[in-house]
Amino acid sequence: MVSPAIALAFLPLLLTLIIRYRYFFVLLYRAVLVRIWKDCVTGLSREERAFQYVLTHSTPGDPDSILDAFDVWCSKVEFISNIGPKKGKILDRLLLEHSPLTVLELGSHCGYSTVRIARSLPLGARLYSIEMDQRNAAIAEKIIRLAGFDDDTVELIVNPSDEVIPRLRSDYNLDRLDFVFMDHWKKCYLPDLQMLEGSGLLGKGSIILADNVLFPGAPKFLRYIRKSGLYEWKIHRATLEYSKGIRDGMAELVYQGIK
Repeated sequence: MVSPAIALAFLPLLLTLIIRYRYFFVLLYRAVLVRIWKDCVTGLSREERAFQYVLTHSTPGDPDSILDAFDVWCSKVEFISNIGPKKGKILDRLLLEHSPLTVLELGSHCGYSTVRIARSLPLGARLYSIEMDQRNAAIAEKIIRLAGFDDDTVELIVNPSDEVIPRLRSDYNLDRLDFVFMDHWKKCYLPDLQMLEGSGLLGKGSIILADNVLFPGAPKFLRYIRKSGLYEWKIHRATLEYSKGIRDGMAELVYQGIK
């Protein structure tokens, strides 16, 4: 039995920890506890609940309206780890600056970033979006089509990235990837990047943008790009999407080729 005096002595430490990590406690509540409760109450997945909200609060065929509805839901209702509007502006800018014709997305989730990328592509460009989870892919498909993008603009591939990447050249007739956006499992960032290098689909000037490299983090990926000598790179520092006080960032890589 802990005496009241000892418990009281630890109170300042406890309060300090709560204050210091308050944003992480808020994230735990929004991302985990609320999700578990609503899963039980509604019988729907979080992604299905998001789709229902977007469907009733957006204009079909209007990508901006769909993204705005997503942003409201993710910031006011439930947390989903989309790229979000703030880091999304960095993605938008890079796409508009470089006008890529062939884009690969690793991690469609429920289609937010897929729509964000597709709306910024030049005429004739094509986006190949990979999602391994079939339930999430079904939601992403609905969101993509709701935004007005057909198969000629966005092709959704439902399979793990490590199975798809080696077949991009043979099965999808790709010769080069101009732009790659990574927002899937962080542990997959490095092996998938190395598979892309080995596939020969990265050419000089190909751009890779990887989200959440600081939180939850992709330390092996960052160590590799620092040491490989294959990339010019920088970190765009930001905060975690739909959150305050949690530092995050995106890694922008420009492939220089083997020297």
